[in-house]
Amino acid sequence: MEFQMTLRSSLFALVSALTLTVAAPVIAHEGHQHTDDAAQTEHSGCDAVTVGDLEISGPFTRATLPNAPVGGGFLTIKNTGTEDDRLISATSTIAKDTQIHEMAMEGDVMKMRQLVDGLAIPAGETVTLEPGGNHIMFMGLNGPIKEGEKVSVTLTFEKAGEVTLDLVAAGAAADAPAHDHGSMAH
Repeated sequence: MEFQMTLRSSLFALVSALTLTVAAPVIAHEGHQHTDDAAQTEHSGCDAVTVGDLEISGPFTRATLPNAPVGGGFLTIKNTGTEDDRLISATSTIAKDTQIHEMAMEGDVMKMRQLVDGLAIPAGETVTLEPGGNHIMFMGLNGPIKEGEKVSVTLTFEKAGEVTLDLVAAGAAADAPAHDHGSMAH
């Protein structure tokens, strides 16, 4: 699905802009790594989760306005292996549909589309899902995302497999995760 719209002409664009467009890098927590089975192990909010050759860090979402139709999920994925991998899907019960999206501004037109083939995670590289760029898109939210709330999302990778993470909701304009010491993976 591809959206092309001006920021002035659509409420959806306004909500998306408030939710997704602050472009700043996600702060990764370098040096914190676990080699346990991420699906079975609890991790503190300051730790990276390792699944296969992938290290996932800095997961967060943003609080949304009441009745907001969409939300975003953000994190950093580092591929420490020698083979490319691919984020092929994301699921969450917070919304009717969860997709992997790319977004770019061209003048005053926002172009956002689902990456139906997933997102490549090249060997030896780091990919950041961040506000204003590639991100997880929660479409048809079941209710508002409140600051401090944990949103569970399951990521499926082509080679590394599946991992479920808690994305802690930061403020509505946050560009990085709040420093929380709750559970990140389960």
